[in-house]
Amino acid sequence: MLDSLVTSKTRVKLLLKFFSHSNSGYLRSLAKEFDESTNSVRVELNRLTEAGLLVSEDEGKTKMYKANTSHPFFNEIKGMVSKFLGLDDLMERIVKRMGAVDMAYIVGDYANGIDSGTIQMVLIGKNLDMEYLGFLKEKTYEKVQRKVEVSIMQSDPGDIQGILVYGK
Repeated sequence: MLDSLVTSKTRVKLLLKFFSHSNSGYLRSLAKEFDESTNSVRVELNRLTEAGLLVSEDEGKTKMYKANTSHPFFNEIKGMVSKFLGLDDLMERIVKRMGAVDMAYIVGDYANGIDSGTIQMVLIGKNLDMEYLGFLKEKTYEKVQRKVEVSIMQSDPGDIQGILVYGK
């Protein structure tokens, strides 16, 4: 989806990087990470900065770039990137296949727009399929390079015996 809207492959990589994977980067490290020429990365960084989607600041001789969190479309682009990476699909699959899930929430840093590398979820339900949850967490890590931590709560308040935390 995202790559059909944005024709530059380098620009797609930059949007994915800045709106999901990390908060900042500089030209040479981005070129190396993407296995692209510094010129093609520079051109796209300049275009995204001119559009106001990225901001840059000098750190010594290095210019650091990061997403402009005050841009009016920041949340929309972050949402598109999230859908592109499959996080919405992950939540939908969990709710459909885990068993009797009454509620599912993404909480913590990711819910607050901070990409700390960990997605924290709370599932409320009864008799949930823990084996399938383990499979989904591994697949999520492979697909979006994020650790997934899940807290499980029983849906019947009389049965709540605490929160079990499962991490990768």
